[in-house]
Amino acid sequence: MPAAPSPHPRDPHHPPHPYADAPYTQSRAGVPFPASPAHPTYPWQPPAPPAPPPHRTPRHAPLGHHSDLRRLRRAYRWQRRTATLTALGYFVLFLTLSAYAPSFMTGTSAGGVPTGLLLAVGQVPVTWLAVALYEVTARRRVDPLAALIRRQAVVDARREAAR
Repeated sequence: MPAAPSPHPRDPHHPPHPYADAPYTQSRAGVPFPASPAHPTYPWQPPAPPAPPPHRTPRHAPLGHHSDLRRLRRAYRWQRRTATLTALGYFVLFLTLSAYAPSFMTGTSAGGVPTGLLLAVGQVPVTWLAVALYEVTARRRVDPLAALIRRQAVVDARREAAR
């Protein structure tokens, strides 16, 4: 029995597929047919694990999206700005007076001490004031918000552990 003519002429530069003439080959695509029907599973394989139960949606927003974090960032930002502007503002005032009001800085104050020297020595108490202001605002505004977020994190962790 003569072989059926190939639908595609053979190209001498491209050899034919190695299974082109095999009995289980589809003539057009060169894809072998399966030798036996496909089975969903083999008897020695364990059954597929059951699907996980549907996940409940939380009652509260997750901690990372909580509005308290925004309030905490805002309070901390205000605290940093207040303390920084207190210390740097005084120092900039001292430098500005030194540059643009030299007669005021060299003038004497009570006790014959130059005003510039008094303002320079006053930088130390102003720095202490900035540190004290930082601590007070931390205790009043930042620490309570941070403690609240910590408590909520513990509650959220317990909720997740209970699931």
